Amino acid sequence: MRDEAYQQRAAAFAAMLIKQAAWPAAIVIAGDSVAPLVASARGAFQAPIGVLALLVAAASAVVVLGLSALLVFDALLFRLMATHTDEVSGGAAVDDILARMRLKPASSSPRPLDDRIAGTRRLLARQRIAFTIFVVAFLTAGFWMPR
Repeated sequence: MRDEAYQQRAAAFAAMLIKQAAWPAAIVIAGDSVAPLVASARGAFQAPIGVLALLVAAASAVVVLGLSALLVFDALLFRLMATHTDEVSGGAAVDDILARMRLKPASSSPRPLDDRIAGTRRLLARQRIAFTIFVVAFLTAGFWMPR
């Protein structure tokens, strides 16, 4: 991969990750702030399924927020990679930081950009699954319960 193309791809992926981390987190924070009020108005606290749905919504909200934080961290690592002139030095810099933070053991050769992007996409898929669970539980607790 050309050096310039590598830098642009890493920077573009980092920018996309920031957006993908921010909007689910904002929706979850807004939803969790009004969930008890909406659920109370709809009588969800009297129905066991409503209480269970609120608990599932709260748990999945924590997961979404945690995964969003990890995605922001990954975005910062991709931005760091984009500041280096080539893929090998960018990957080595990221691996060095992760080893210093004791998050991953030091590796002899840095992983390619495509492998790193694939790993982050798996993290993004987990965030989307947790967000879907949050939305379904939130709607169940707040809007689909009988009065």
